[in-house]
Amino acid sequence: MSDPTKSAEVRRILDRYVVEVVERYELCPWSRTARERGEIGVEVVFGQPTDEAWIAAARAALAGPSTRVAMVVAPELVIDRIDFHDVRNRVAAALPTAGVAEFHPDASIDLATPARLVPFLRRSPDPLLQLVPLALLESVRASPQLDRAAQIQILAGVGVEPPRDVAAHLAAANHAMVTAKRAAIEATLDDITEDRRTAYARVGLSACP
Repeated sequence: MSDPTKSAEVRRILDRYVVEVVERYELCPWSRTARERGEIGVEVVFGQPTDEAWIAAARAALAGPSTRVAMVVAPELVIDRIDFHDVRNRVAAALPTAGVAEFHPDASIDLATPARLVPFLRRSPDPLLQLVPLALLESVRASPQLDRAAQIQILAGVGVEPPRDVAAHLAAANHAMVTAKRAAIEATLDDITEDRRTAYARVGLSACP
């Protein structure tokens, strides 16, 4: 059963990550607009959710009339990145009309190449799946907003390749930003992690350290 107090804390922590990391450091140029327009649908699944729970929550998050990006957060889930990637694959197979990407708190930074930085760019406070309807991806790809289309595709984890120069530009921009602002970004992530730990303990969430 959903607990409004617990859900509110999970959402607050998620919002800190979105606003203070993703938006502040321009890791996703359309994030602020989607958030301010109420186009991000969020569902919280407690405990150790089954695949069926993930899928049901994803469908609920995607069902919002204004939803363009859906996020399903599992604040109590104990899982490593490899096993969580397997969860992502199973959910993606069950929801073929959406692009699905996994975000996980245990992602160390690797600045060797832009591609190897991607897991760190998805270092969310809690394990979460992000879903973007493929119909939206197609409509954006058909528009002249190529930068936005490529960014959505990259973050959604779909296999549709954006124009190589656009994808390379975005990856390089994120790599340059994190290289320049690494200390500040890591300090913010650490602060959010500590906030999460104390807040979840206060409301009785059984969160992993």
